[in-house]
Amino acid sequence: MVEYASPYLTLATASGDGMPWATPVWFAPDGDGLLWVSKPTRRHSVNIAEQPDVSFVVYDSTVPSDDAHAVYGEGVAGLVPDDDVERAIGVFSAHAVGQGLPSWGVAAVTGAATLRLYRVKLTALWVLDARENRDPVPIPVA
Repeated sequence: MVEYASPYLTLATASGDGMPWATPVWFAPDGDGLLWVSKPTRRHSVNIAEQPDVSFVVYDSTVPSDDAHAVYGEGVAGLVPDDDVERAIGVFSAHAVGQGLPSWGVAAVTGAATLRLYRVKLTALWVLDARENRDPVPIPVA
């Protein structure tokens, strides 16, 4: 199982014409993917709608560089489909509550709500080893 060093990932997206953008998002692991909430009007969300291939890194910026641990990944991102929102927001909410944050419900990411639930389905995953090499790791099973 992959252990993430931080509750935030730095998400790298690109617009349809290739302009890169990176942004931090709080996330929850979800089997072979990662979940986060965002407004569809945010630059990274617009980029995902135009070009769903993304990459990311999760790392602890508070540790000295020789103690650094990081998880790198690639995947295909998008809105969680309507028929999976209830299950996925349950996973997201349980992770949030486990970290001392408020719970989330379906109404927070559907209908008139300004936020939506996003997921990246992992296609590749690596961990940084002690020699600063990226070693491939199996993608968790959904």
